[in-house]
Amino acid sequence: MRATVPPIGSGDPLVQPADAGRTRGGARRLDSIDRLRGLMIALMVLDHVRDFFGTSSLHDPTDPDRSWPLLYATRWITHLCAPTFVLLAGVSIFLQARAGKTPAALSRFLLSRGAWLIVLELTVVSFGFNFGEPFVFLQVIYAIGLSMIGMSLVARLPAPLVLALGVALVATCPWAAAESRGAVGLAGVSRTLLLAPGFLPGVPSLAMYPALPWFGIMCLGFGLAPLFVRPDPARTRSLAALALVLLVTFVLLRTGNGFGDPSPWAERAEPVRSVMSYLNVSKYPPSPDYVLVTPGVALLVFLVLDRLRGPVARVLLDFGRTPLFTYILHIYVAHAAMLMLAVASGQTGAALDVIAAQTSGAIQPLAWGYSLAGVYVAWLSVVAVLILPARWWAGVKRRRRDWWLSYL
Repeated sequence: MRATVPPIGSGDPLVQPADAGRTRGGARRLDSIDRLRGLMIALMVLDHVRDFFGTSSLHDPTDPDRSWPLLYATRWITHLCAPTFVLLAGVSIFLQARAGKTPAALSRFLLSRGAWLIVLELTVVSFGFNFGEPFVFLQVIYAIGLSMIGMSLVARLPAPLVLALGVALVATCPWAAAESRGAVGLAGVSRTLLLAPGFLPGVPSLAMYPALPWFGIMCLGFGLAPLFVRPDPARTRSLAALALVLLVTFVLLRTGNGFGDPSPWAERAEPVRSVMSYLNVSKYPPSPDYVLVTPGVALLVFLVLDRLRGPVARVLLDFGRTPLFTYILHIYVAHAAMLMLAVASGQTGAALDVIAAQTSGAIQPLAWGYSLAGVYVAWLSVVAVLILPARWWAGVKRRRRDWWLSYL
């Protein structure tokens, strides 16, 4: 498979975009990947702003019987974020290897970067969500970090083998999670960290992103990366065909209500609620159906963003080139704005403490917040605040090659 991929410097317009340099890993920047990553940042902000600013009625948005279409869609589109981030991380690792980084150097970087992300999740990110409430909240940054540590061991393998490993993990992790249900002690902790969400014993905690299935998705990204660097129109045809295969496979599995997802769908009296039930796939942990439909949709979005130009494309590019910086910043901006609005609305004392901590799931939310329309206003406001810092940091990373910038 590697022999079919044009090498860096071959004249491939995707690999050598006119306005891009190299990543810190040595690979040519792929603007279309950065734009897709930037869009996922914007959608992730929407999801967290809904948690921060929304009323308690907005906190169960994918229940097909209690939700409503706009709220359901608001939550469902954010399902694209985590798998797309993880998939693109795998693509980026392949590009670093292909750009000439030695296997030993790449393994060292992935090991140290992965460990650093886990440290950030336990400190800066968890504090940002809780503002002082002692609570360990393991989310997507933890899953990416542990997956990178896993990739430090397998990135030396040929892409097809890594792709096969990813398929095997995505397919078997739900079975392993079901078979290990009820495990206690070290086995129970391992299950929570690797296979299924849960609480860690002895500490206030919630591990939402067990790492092993997400590692499988990162392996998929590594294995499929050669498709992203094909010259047009072969790249467009390949990715469109891949998206079609993923979505058709999803329809076949989901319609059969069998292996693909632990939560079966059922017809409702209203057709729209039947569709909501059909699309209500499991994210915690990610089911095979979830892993089929979300990257399938994301690949179609990628093909659209590949042609996008103008100011929106520039904003998405800046977000996508500063994903960790912008991700962390949005947590603090949104949370601080939430608390200021809570104080302005008259919330004080113990109620304010609950509002400050409720977004992590540590405490049940109060009957406080704004309607879905207010959430969208807050989302656009937070995104607007992020634009200039992201542009500044993207400029710093473009001008400088300090080693530590690879970790931020």
